[in-house]
Amino acid sequence: MPATEAPYGTWRSPIDGDAVARDDMWRYSLLTASGGAVYWSEARPLEGGRLVVVRKDHGAEPIDVTPEGFNVRTRVHEYGGGAFAVHGSTVFFSNFADQRVYRQDGVGIEPRAITPESDAPAGARYADGRVTHDGGLLICVRERAAEPEHINELVAVPADGSGEPAVIASGHDFFGAPRLSPDGGRLAWLSWDHPRMPWDGTELWVADLHADGTLAEPSLVAGGPNESILQPEWSPDGVLHFISDRTGWWNLYRAGDGGPEPLAPLEADLGGPMWIFGLSWYGFLDAGRIACAYAEEGRDRLAIVHAPGRLEPLDAEWTTIEGLTTDGSHALLIGSSPARSARVVSLDPATGAVEELTTDDGEGLDAAYVSSPRPIAYPTTGGATAHALLYPPCNPGFVAPASQKPPLLVEVHGGPTAHVTPRLLPSIQFFTSRGFAVADVNYGGSTGYGRAYRERLKGQWGVVDVDDAVQVARHLAEQGEVDPSCMAITGGSAGGWTVLCALALRDVFSAGADYFGVSSLVGFNEDTHKFESRYVDSLVGRSEELLRERSPITHADRIRAPVIVLQGLEDEVVPPSQSEVIIEALARNGVPHAYITFPGEQHGFRKAENIKRAIEAELSFYGQVFGFEPADDIEQVQLRGC
Repeated sequence: MPATEAPYGTWRSPIDGDAVARDDMWRYSLLTASGGAVYWSEARPLEGGRLVVVRKDHGAEPIDVTPEGFNVRTRVHEYGGGAFAVHGSTVFFSNFADQRVYRQDGVGIEPRAITPESDAPAGARYADGRVTHDGGLLICVRERAAEPEHINELVAVPADGSGEPAVIASGHDFFGAPRLSPDGGRLAWLSWDHPRMPWDGTELWVADLHADGTLAEPSLVAGGPNESILQPEWSPDGVLHFISDRTGWWNLYRAGDGGPEPLAPLEADLGGPMWIFGLSWYGFLDAGRIACAYAEEGRDRLAIVHAPGRLEPLDAEWTTIEGLTTDGSHALLIGSSPARSARVVSLDPATGAVEELTTDDGEGLDAAYVSSPRPIAYPTTGGATAHALLYPPCNPGFVAPASQKPPLLVEVHGGPTAHVTPRLLPSIQFFTSRGFAVADVNYGGSTGYGRAYRERLKGQWGVVDVDDAVQVARHLAEQGEVDPSCMAITGGSAGGWTVLCALALRDVFSAGADYFGVSSLVGFNEDTHKFESRYVDSLVGRSEELLRERSPITHADRIRAPVIVLQGLEDEVVPPSQSEVIIEALARNGVPHAYITFPGEQHGFRKAENIKRAIEAELSFYGQVFGFEPADDIEQVQLRGC
């Protein structure tokens, strides 16, 4: 059947809001091998957005460990991660509702709390735990509510709940990654202090661990204010390994008598920003081998380190690799590609044989409607080069009039240290299958291109990110690939900040979608959580005059393009007040706008009905701004200020 001619944006697509809601780009996380089984955390948008621990035994189907009524999620640093640990078949996990640690001694066994109730709601939070070899203690990070800011420390929790957690390391603003040596006699961990973020500089410590959980005097292994250390791990023979960016690239090292020894020097990032706990980029295999994943040329690659200096890249289909670990003989990872969504897989490096531990679960994306991305490098301000992935329109049932160019949607990731890679995301395919071109931008400040590229954003937040987002739009318009009169920008959190800055300070985009974006740096410093309370120091500076000058709200009167703002009402990272001041300015100036709030949502939407509502609202908004009628039967957004 010949394709129907219809304007871009009006194409009918089977990739609907439900398909987007079913998918969660972070659906799987925290792969863990224990007792011959593989465990992972799995997001359930259709179950109110809760996270559950899933177990997969060899030859059996995956089963839920976490019973109904529990949500395996921690609020340490607000972003969480590292919410469960396994010892044998016993699972220890943080429960989102009360933030207490629970012990569950097997599938079908009722979990029981082993940490005390807090005086204040979520007054004590736990993350990134490891269980001592005798099963007697859980060593983990604890964050306690206090004024003027929370207190972070390492604690030893009696695994049977028989006593209070005992502080074993304190005195730094932040702690992470407590890791036990194979003989149980030593503990390694990370610390860092304000105003640093973990990708700026961390310290790696080691101390002898006594039987009662107390530590001997710690010694500094590596790190400092200008060296970011990630993922300390002990090899099976008791040698401490870690990731460091001391060369300008996150690479793999081991601790030696003469200091850190590089294992596989690369001009590529083997590592990433530690926004959450429990991230992993390598794991130990038998015969002294190490499986690892690294970012190179805009995609992730899988490799085996056979010996110091000998790295063997593997021919793997996955362009996005997360959570890499091992069970000793197989690499375990979460892999995705432009054609396939994320799934948990097991790889035998010796034979290349791959076993998929999870299924597509009715993925629902017809391959004929899937747009394959093209990496582009383009010139930007100051003679620099920036990077993006371009997804062209793709729908076999429709073709646009020859005189038309597609509308462009520039996507700006959060962080701002995140890094987009080629992967099948229904949220992007939702738009490309309706006739949009989408540019997913790795602007200056993104990880995956080395420390120098990451530090392009130092002191330049709201400048470099905005320039790179603007320049990709101009570049694509100049190349004749998109309609320069129909270009929109969208992003969440730090990406929402870039959206607002671009609309206030540049005259390129015809519309913007702001998902819980920062609008006032002065307000942000006053309202945000401890983890990011000094982040702006390096991104912008501490001068209140500069903070006001750089903030979108200061220039909100210059916004003339229509804006849709979407905000979770329980967001502690970017609270609703940040969105409300923008809405007030838009209303005051008569700029067409819409404001949609989501009760019960925090920083990022997790409930299926809210994910669906948000993306359908964004489409309705673009249709009204760009003058097309979506083919979908969706609720129309009511624009104010028209």
